[in-house]
This record gives sequence, structure tokens and C-alpha cells, in this order.
Amino acid sequence: MFVFLVMGFVVISPLVCAQEAELSEQEAMYYRYLEFPSYVEGGNVDPHWMADGSSFWYAEGAPANTIIYTVDPKANTKRSLFDTARLRRALTDVLGHEPPHEGLPFADFTFVDGEGAVRFSVDDREFILRLDTYQISRVPSVSEEERRRIGPQSVQTRYFLFGSKPDQMEVLSPDGAWFAGVRDDNLYVRSTTDDRRVQLTTDGIEDYEDDRVYLFPWSLEDGTTIKWSPDSLKLATSKLDFRQLSTSPIVHWLNRTEEVEWLYYPKAGGPYPRDDLSIVDVQSGRQIPVEGADQPGQRIDMWEWRADSSELYFLRADWYGKKVELMAADAATGATRVILTEESQTFLNSGVLAGSFRLLEDGERFIWLSERDGWNHVYLYGVDGTLIRRLTEGPFPVVRVVSVDEATGWVYLTAQADEDRIYDTHLYRVSLEGGALTKLTQEIGQHNIQFAPSKEFFLDTHSTTSRPPVVGLRRSDGMLLKTVSKADIDALSELRWSPPEEFVVKAADGKTDLYGVLYKPYDFDPNKKYPVIESIYAAPGNIWVQHTFFLDFRNPLQALAQLGFIAFSVDGRGTDGRGKEFQDVAYGNIGRYEIPDHVGTLRQLAEERPYMDLSRVGILGHSYGGYMAVRAMLVAPEAYHVGVASAAISDMSEHAGNWIFFGSPQENREAYEYASNLRLAGNLKGKLLLIHGTSDIWVPFSHTMKMVDALFRAGKSYDLMVLPEQGHGSFATVPWPQEATRRYLQEHLKP
Repeated sequence: MFVFLVMGFVVISPLVCAQEAELSEQEAMYYRYLEFPSYVEGGNVDPHWMADGSSFWYAEGAPANTIIYTVDPKANTKRSLFDTARLRRALTDVLGHEPPHEGLPFADFTFVDGEGAVRFSVDDREFILRLDTYQISRVPSVSEEERRRIGPQSVQTRYFLFGSKPDQMEVLSPDGAWFAGVRDDNLYVRSTTDDRRVQLTTDGIEDYEDDRVYLFPWSLEDGTTIKWSPDSLKLATSKLDFRQLSTSPIVHWLNRTEEVEWLYYPKAGGPYPRDDLSIVDVQSGRQIPVEGADQPGQRIDMWEWRADSSELYFLRADWYGKKVELMAADAATGATRVILTEESQTFLNSGVLAGSFRLLEDGERFIWLSERDGWNHVYLYGVDGTLIRRLTEGPFPVVRVVSVDEATGWVYLTAQADEDRIYDTHLYRVSLEGGALTKLTQEIGQHNIQFAPSKEFFLDTHSTTSRPPVVGLRRSDGMLLKTVSKADIDALSELRWSPPEEFVVKAADGKTDLYGVLYKPYDFDPNKKYPVIESIYAAPGNIWVQHTFFLDFRNPLQALAQLGFIAFSVDGRGTDGRGKEFQDVAYGNIGRYEIPDHVGTLRQLAEERPYMDLSRVGILGHSYGGYMAVRAMLVAPEAYHVGVASAAISDMSEHAGNWIFFGSPQENREAYEYASNLRLAGNLKGKLLLIHGTSDIWVPFSHTMKMVDALFRAGKSYDLMVLPEQGHGSFATVPWPQEATRRYLQEHLKP
């Protein structure tokens, strides 16, 4: 029995590798493919909408040759906003030297004085440029004496009107007069004009406070549970009581004296955090408890205030995801009423719930998303809970409601409704009065939609795995006005790039179609034999296979293929995007059907591709994918010979959040036991590298330690890479895990 601690030879940056030994051509190409997006110019527009609600500006070519364009959809024009040469001359006089780069020396700015001037920053100094005269003036800096007098938070507030932001976790009131935040476990508001601070609550208790630990995926997008009423007179806030929860240690090994930080980490079977929702009157400080929002075993999500500030709408859900209620709370009394209820025998899709409620401007109706018939669809309700009508129907999922234009009566939504390409996402619209669904985008692929505030126009960015992104400007009826930006991929010739293959195979049941993507090396020779690697995630709430031109940074398959591998990924049964029946295969069956689907995919691919060497197969995954990579090595050792698992879950009962795919341990203990990888450690035959950060709060380091213990007790060899003080996202922040993965696959699969 041997244990190898993989540290010294993997914690090396690509630059150091290149200095110590000459890279092979394949390795050099691998590193270039890691920078794949840098070989593509254009095809991406980040619109900054202007005062008329339809026009926008965006930057291209940053940082070397930045140009900022304005687009006017009504005139159907696109032009440069700045005279670059004139601006650079004016700025040279002010700076005393020529600005950096060749184009604009900034890629972001803020309009001031209406839209007659802009505020921007160069060399850490801020300036204002008059657009009519190109006169530049410097924004006065705050003196050290003033900084000491009013403090850093106030300095930021002092210039709020010039575009500065509130302190982290503060929320600006609709009237712009106050920031709301939490300090010392209590709620306060802070004036945006004179920095005056008013404490609203005094009953804050440590670990039972007006904020939320970001462990939970259903937190609001802005990371806070403070919600202002439209009239700026009330705050809705949720307190979470963590005091009964289990804890998980983060050991800070690199300090002179080691320190232990304890973080709350709920596990299946409870106890769970207790939510406590209340409404606070800003003027009086009076707290109004929301009726029924403080019961054990439930969680609260705040959603939206009624336009007249009379009611707060929120979701009340059980911790196992089987039941959710849309509720309304009276702002004056805290009395509540149930508007509608959704229930499931398995679990309610958290991705659906995240965007399920949209209150219309008339305050009397709302849009609701539901999978009640097995597919995610759009329903129109009255605020009294009466179903007015169903708006979409069919064997396809609506992805999200993008925009609602009540003036014209249209609901705009994205959906996967193409029978021939079921993962393609298109924009559609349907009338609030009901009727047929109209498709507004035609090109195959994934369409990302950005609507103008006026709702008269939208930007449509679309691509496929083989076609680079194009950004089109369209009218709200789908008519194309102009192509705003189109990606230039000429530089990819340097990489000898060829498009990946999209494929369809059958699941282990022999009848269900599964879809995936396969990548080949730049110097592919069909007469050679190539080792195979698979990237896996396979979580019920996700689609892992990427059907767009750019791969996610978490999935380096295209780069790894250049080392001499055939690389692929596939979404098996139990994943998202194919309807409730397809997804529910995973419920209570985590670890049962996923790997057979993936082994079947591997073998079907090899039947038609004799260049795939099934005697040399590797698999890699991170987080939930790390769990599945280990699972594959343990339940299918004849198929997978090398595995790399980072931040891997080892026991589902020990991981926060995954209990919704099982139910409670008391009711479904057998499913939890079956899903545990710890009991299967004795099955390991191949080479396995485990990678984990010691400061991971999403999948605690203890998961890998327990897997190591199980392997040790089973007499199995393994390799281990420990990342001191690194968290769950270390793959994106440090090069070491990626380097370890590359070397491990090369060493043991020998491409």
C-alpha cells in the first residue's frame, strides 16, 4: 500500500515549466488552447443603455485599441462616440504625457450632465470630458484630512452621484436617499448625502442576524435579504438563526500560529437554519413580524413588493424541496395569505423556482413558472391566486421569462423548443391574452437575449460549438436591424483548430437519447490510437455539456485534447433541461444510473471511432463532478483507468443542499448509503488523484479526508494534492490543480 502526496512536482506554473524544460509541441498547443478566447476578436457586446431607453454604448478592442461605439436602434446607426485622436491630445495636455495604448485609454465611463459629458479614470485619476468642446477637467480628490474626518465609507458616498457604489452589502433605497445594511448583527440605514447613520434594530444576536450565509443557492442575486419597499419607507429583511446548526472547521495552516475558523454547515437530517421574516418601518424603527414566516423546517425567499408598498410577496418552501407556497404579507400588520401552492412527489427544481415569480406593473397580475405538467411553462395569475390562463404549452421547457411588455401585451421568453436540436435556446413571444407561441430567432444554437429598457429592441448573441458568436440588433418582433458585432476567428488558424463533434447516443436503458460533444487534437490522425478522457458533472440541477463556441473555464476539455487525447462530455439521465421525467431519474437514485449511462456512451462512441483506445480511459470532475469521477472509478473500474477528482463530495448526507435529491435520511436512509463513495473504496483498481483546498466552504476538506481514510483502510493506493488556504473555486484562481490534472493524465494515459 502506497500513498503519494502530489505536491512538489505539480505546484509549478506553465511559465516555470517552460523555463525548466522545453515543452513538446502538444504541450505548447495545450497552453495556447487554454487561452482560446484570446484568439477570437469581437462577437461580444456589453450594452450600457442610454437615457432614451433604446440606444446604448459598448466598448471593443480593450485594452490595446479600445473603441467605444454608440448604437441608435431607431435610426439604425452605429458610430464611434469619441474622436479618439482629439481625446488623446486633450488628455496628453492634462496628464503631462501621452495616454497608454493606441485607442481610448479607458473602456468604461459614466455620463454626467445629462449625456453632455463623461466621467472616466486614467492613471488612477478621475476626469470629466465635455463632449461638445473636448475640454477636460480633473475631479478633485479627497484630502487625507477629509478622509480621516468622514471615513472611507463616507468618501464613497460623497461622490455617489458621480457613479460610485455603496459599501459591500448595502442596498440603495428607491428614492436614492438611504443605504441599508447590517452592522454588529443589527439593521441600519445610512444617508447618501451627509453619511448620517441610523440604527433601526437593537435585538441582533450573533448567528441570528439580518443577513445570510452564502452557502445556500437560493439567496437573492445581490447577495442580501434586504428589500426596500417602492416608497422607501419600509424594509423587508430575513434573519437566519444558525445557532443549532452543525459546524465545519477551516484550518488556517499558513499563519504563524495555526488558527481554526468554524463555519455553519447544515447536513441532511437537520437541524437547518430557521428563517425569520419581518418588515421594518424606517421612520419609526418598528418591526412587524411576518405571520408564519418563522416556522422550523422551512426557508423564506423574498421576491417583490407590490407597487403601492402595501404587500410583500415571498416564497415559503420546505427544506427538502417538495412544497413551495407563494405568499403575500400585509405591510402594515404582517398578516399573510397563501396565493398558490406547488408540490412535487420528488423535488421542485431550484432553477425553475429562482425565476418563477414576476409581478406585472399593473400590480394585479403576475407571471408564474411551473413544471406541474412535467415541463417548465408560463402561467398568468391574479394576485388573489386565481389562474387567469396558461400561456405556453408543449413537450419542451421554458428557460426563463426575459421581458414583459404590458403596453403591447407581449411576454418574451427563451425556451428549448426545437425538436431537432433540443438544447438550442431561442427567443419566443406570446400574448398575455393567450395564443400561439412565436419564434423570434432563427439561427441554430444558443441565443442570449438582452432587452432594451424601452422593450422595443433587443440584442441577440448566438453561437454553436462550430460557429463563433454573432451579435444582432433586432426589433421586438424579431426583425434583424443590423449585425452589431461578429467574432473574427482568423487567428485560430495558428491553433490548427477544427470544430468539435456533436453526437447522439443511447442511455443505458437502450431507448433514451443522450447528447454530447467530442474534441480531437489539432494533429488528429484517424489511423492512430488515442487515449480517451471524459469530463463529468452529472448533477440533477445542471446541464454540463456546453453547446456554445466557448467552453466554460471549469471544463478544459478542448485544451486537454491537444495533448493527444480524444475528449468528450455528455449529459445523462437525471440532468436538467429535458423535462421533469428525465430529471427525476436521479431522485433517490444518486449514483445508480449516471455511470452506466456514461460507460454506455463511451462504448458507443468507440464502436464508430476505432481510433478511441478503451484500454486507456480517464475521467475528471470538480465538486459534484468530483464525486462522479470517483464514483466512475469505483463502480466501473473496467471502463475508467485514471481519475482526477477535485473538491469531491464523498458522502451525500454530509453535503449541504443535495438532500433535495433524496428526501430526509430518516425516510430514505438506504438511498444515502447507496450513494456514498466511502463504502466502495475497496473497488479502486486504477490511478486516482484527489485534489482539495483546505479552505473550501462548499465541499469541506473533510470529504476528501474521509475518502482518503476509506481508501487507506481498504489497502488502496491513491494520490493526493492539498491546496493550503484555497477555496472551492481554486481551479479558476491558481494554476496548480490544472497543472496537476494535465501531468497526471499524461503520465498515466500516455498519449
